[in-house]
Amino acid sequence: MAGDLLLATNVNGDFFIQFTKTPFTVATAEVSGGKWQIQFGAQEYHRSGRGAPPHVFVWFELPRALGGATPDAPWKWGRQPGGPWRLENPRSGEMLEGRFFP
Repeated sequence: MAGDLLLATNVNGDFFIQFTKTPFTVATAEVSGGKWQIQFGAQEYHRSGRGAPPHVFVWFELPRALGGATPDAPWKWGRQPGGPWRLENPRSGEMLEGRFFP
């Protein structure tokens, strides 16, 4: 599925990430002040907590990977020069691939 990715980060590691397929928001994840939350769809699935976010959600790993940090296991990060980036979990088969356009 092609869509738009919005990512905002700050120096202390907090971030907001949202993936949309106009006119729908598919996923939103946020880490701020030691708390995390994630939502899929229009309030259909929502989880939140304190401390480090769960590694099971790709949306919590993507900001770190895009920022140059190695994602937590089992996530694998790859990027080809001039090509798409790819974040995948070989255990579950989940994969997120993208490319940025100027």
